[in-house]
Amino acid sequence: MIVRLLVPFLLLSLMAKASQALIHEVPLVRNITELPQDNYGRPGLSHITVASSALHGMKEIEVWLQTFAPGTRTPIHRHSCEEVFVVIKGSGTLYLASNAHPQYPGKPQEFPIFTNSTFHIPVNDAHQVWNTNEQEDLQMLVIVSRPPVKVFIYEDWFMPHTAAKMKFPYYWDEQFFQSTVKDEL
Repeated sequence: MIVRLLVPFLLLSLMAKASQALIHEVPLVRNITELPQDNYGRPGLSHITVASSALHGMKEIEVWLQTFAPGTRTPIHRHSCEEVFVVIKGSGTLYLASNAHPQYPGKPQEFPIFTNSTFHIPVNDAHQVWNTNEQEDLQMLVIVSRPPVKVFIYEDWFMPHTAAKMKFPYYWDEQFFQSTVKDEL
């Protein structure tokens, strides 16, 4: 009887201690609903940095939770890192232009994405994610390698690679960086 009463108390005590442990001045265990959320000037986007190089000292990966309202999309872009998506809810379309054309991205392939689907983007492949579902949000967990990410943005699929606009640091990393970095191409 005493053991049954003590177990819940001990579990709560351990959880409280874990949430008080700090890694790089950030609690080890956090409630995702309490993390900062922003759209960075892009209506229809909700971005939460779950773990990052700048804020958490991550060296190999960065993790984001992104929610796209119906009709919202990323710009056409590429980056020199790998990227993995896990669709938590909703559906949409992934547009992916493999790195086959040396001058510009070219016509992309279209892939339906949906709840519980996962996909990865190879290094430097131009892509765009679009919430094409008119009824519900598209929410994804995004994991990127080699943070912080340098993003190259295209106006269309036939814009030359050399004309793509580099954005570094990317919007959610801006507060941590003040220097300018040159294009890798």
